[in-house]
Amino acid sequence: MKCNASKGSEGNGQKSLNCDDECARLERNRRLALALNIDPEAHKDDHVPYSAETLRMFRENVKWAQEQEREFRVFAKDEAEKRLRFKPMPSHQRAFLHSLAEDFGFDSESMDPEPHRHVAIFKTPRFVMAPMKTLAECVRIRLNAEAVTTKLAEEQRRLRSNNEVYNGFILTHPRFGLTIEELRSDLSVQLESTPGLAFDISFLPSEEIVLKAKPATASSNIQASSIEAAVKAMKPAIANTISTKTLATACQLCSSDSSLNVLRRELDSSENRDGWSRVAAKAAAPRSIPRLLGVGEKSSYTVLGSKLKDAKRKKEEAEKTKKEELCLVDDWEEEVRKEEEEIGVGDGLVGEQRDGV
Repeated sequence: MKCNASKGSEGNGQKSLNCDDECARLERNRRLALALNIDPEAHKDDHVPYSAETLRMFRENVKWAQEQEREFRVFAKDEAEKRLRFKPMPSHQRAFLHSLAEDFGFDSESMDPEPHRHVAIFKTPRFVMAPMKTLAECVRIRLNAEAVTTKLAEEQRRLRSNNEVYNGFILTHPRFGLTIEELRSDLSVQLESTPGLAFDISFLPSEEIVLKAKPATASSNIQASSIEAAVKAMKPAIANTISTKTLATACQLCSSDSSLNVLRRELDSSENRDGWSRVAAKAAAPRSIPRLLGVGEKSSYTVLGSKLKDAKRKKEEAEKTKKEELCLVDDWEEEVRKEEEEIGVGDGLVGEQRDGV
C-alpha cells in the first residue's frame, strides 16, 4: 500500500523532493567529472590532489597551514567572491600559498614590495571545485603509502639477499691500526689454499673489512656456486686465525657486488636467525650445573653476605659512638651551674684542710 494513499489520493508516490544547493553542487560536479573524463571513485581512495611540495610545506607548520586551507575552502565555496587577499607574510609562507593555489586551480600573485608584500588569489575558468580531501588526510595517506612501500622494499631486499651466493668474508671491528698488508700476510696460508681463487681486501666506510673472492686470472671461468663452496670450506681456518691473532672481533660469510655493497651477510640468512633468542643469547649467562657443596664448605654467597653484614654493623657502631661523643647537653646553663658548684665544693674542702694544718 502506498504511503498516505486513499481512495481519493495516490499518496506521496508521485511526489519528488526539490533539489537544493547541495544537490545542485553534486550534480554539477558529476557532469564536470563526466565531461573531463575524471573518475570520482579514484578520488575517494588513496588519490592525493596536492603536490609533494605543498604537503612538505604543510608538515613544516601544520597549524598555520590548516588556517590558510580553511580560508581557501571558504573562498572556493562562495561563488560571489572572485578574489582573496592575504595579509603580508614571509616569503616561505607566501610560497605555500602559491603552491596551494595551484592545487586548487586558482591563479595567485604576490603584490607590493617588502615588508608589505602579500599574496592575492583569483578564480579563473581553470577552477572547478576545492579538493575533496584535506591536506591532513593526504599527509596520512602519503605516510601510510610510504610505510607500505618501505615494508615491501625491505621484504624484497631480504628475499633478494637470500638468493645471493656468498663470495667472500666480512670482518667486523678490526684491530686498531690493522693494515691491508698485515692482514694479507697473516692470512696468506688460508687465502692461497684454494687454487684458482684470489682475494681483494678493502675497507668499508663502516670500518669493516671485506675479503672478496675472484678468479685468479681473467681467463678463468669459475661458477658462483663453486666460489661459495670454496669460501664456506675456508671459513673455519680463516676464523681460527683471526681469533688467534686478534685481527678482528668476528668473521662472517658475505656477498658483495663490484662496488663493495654488501648484499648479504651470514647472520642475515634465515637459517641463522631465530629471533629474540639469538639476540638474548649474546648477554645470557652460560648454562651450568650447580655444584654441590662439600661437608664443612661454605657458599661464597654466604661468606659475602656475612662480610657485608659485619661491615654494616661496625659502621653503625662507629656512627653511634661518634654521635655520643658529639652529643650536646640540652640545658647547658644547668650543666655550668653544676660544674661551678663542684668547683666551689672542692675549693672549700681545700681551705678547711689548710685551716686544720
